[in-house]
Amino acid sequence: MLVVEGLQAGYGEARVLHDIHLQVGQGQVVTLLGRNGMGKTTTISTIFGLLPARGGRVSIDGRDMTRAAPHRIARAGLGLVPEGRQVFPTLDVRENLLATARPGHWTQTRVLDLFPRLAERMGHKGSQLSGGEQQMLAIGRALMTNPRLIVLDEATEGLAPLIRDEIWSCLTRLKDQGEAILIVDKNLSALTRFADRHVVIEKGRTVWSGENTQLLNDITVVERHLGV
Repeated sequence: MLVVEGLQAGYGEARVLHDIHLQVGQGQVVTLLGRNGMGKTTTISTIFGLLPARGGRVSIDGRDMTRAAPHRIARAGLGLVPEGRQVFPTLDVRENLLATARPGHWTQTRVLDLFPRLAERMGHKGSQLSGGEQQMLAIGRALMTNPRLIVLDEATEGLAPLIRDEIWSCLTRLKDQGEAILIVDKNLSALTRFADRHVVIEKGRTVWSGENTQLLNDITVVERHLGV
């Protein structure tokens, strides 16, 4: 579905991405791992056309989408749950869900079934929700675009432990339903229980990629590239 080859990008004169490679197949869960400041969010921004690529290639279903506008990326089947959630603060839950909705499997009813807590907050504006509720809403909003691949940047950052557990449970349900997922998160233990493949980046370059079992069996990768 998604193939990223030799991706390069940056801000102004600063080059942040030098050589990013990753792939996500249909129904796969792939993580994007790395220490803070290594280029994970920049990679996602460039994939979605929010930051122009300076080199390399982004392909969706074999089509070159490297310099496509963000709305074309979305129409091609990618849905984004951005870092910091970024729900619409002045819209209520229902309005947030419907704002970017497209016809398909994911309807408001299905999203509320996945996140019952949102059903209890339907009349609340985005700014009135807790951090955990906002993250549920951000995931629900992305699902309402009926993506073939959902991308989550810092999926559980800043959330209370019980809410994190609820988010992981919901993401596992999505995986079981065949959703393809590309995810950034710092909780390696949760990710290794959940993901099929991992991609590790360092200083804007892909330095390791492999199956979940390979990462679990190669502690040196964790110590060298992911340890504090």
